[in-house]
Amino acid sequence: MSTTRRAAVVAIVVCALAFTIAVPLRTYLSQRTEVREQQAQQAQLQQQVAQLQGRKAELSDPAQIEAEARRRLRYVKPGETPYIVQLPEDKAPDAAPPAGQQPTTGGSWYENLWNQVSSG
Repeated sequence: MSTTRRAAVVAIVVCALAFTIAVPLRTYLSQRTEVREQQAQQAQLQQQVAQLQGRKAELSDPAQIEAEARRRLRYVKPGETPYIVQLPEDKAPDAAPPAGQQPTTGGSWYENLWNQVSSG
């Protein structure tokens, strides 16, 4: 065979090998990236599980449950007098009600309902 033919055959073989290797290599690289993302997500979820287990352990204590109820739900024991201190910066500015709506009165829900029905 002549050198030109040998070079052409070698080039064809090299191209065939390159195309044969290119697709699996691309798949391998994309799967490796996907595995890294899944591992990062798994680590994040494991951290979240650990936090939730710690929170569960905290809430197994009755004193902690009582403290949470007092703090978040503002529960008080019978006989206690609750006080809420509201600082000026904590107070939201009073917003006017949207057009077409009447401001609600300070009465109970059934009084408000009766006022709406009777005035209608």
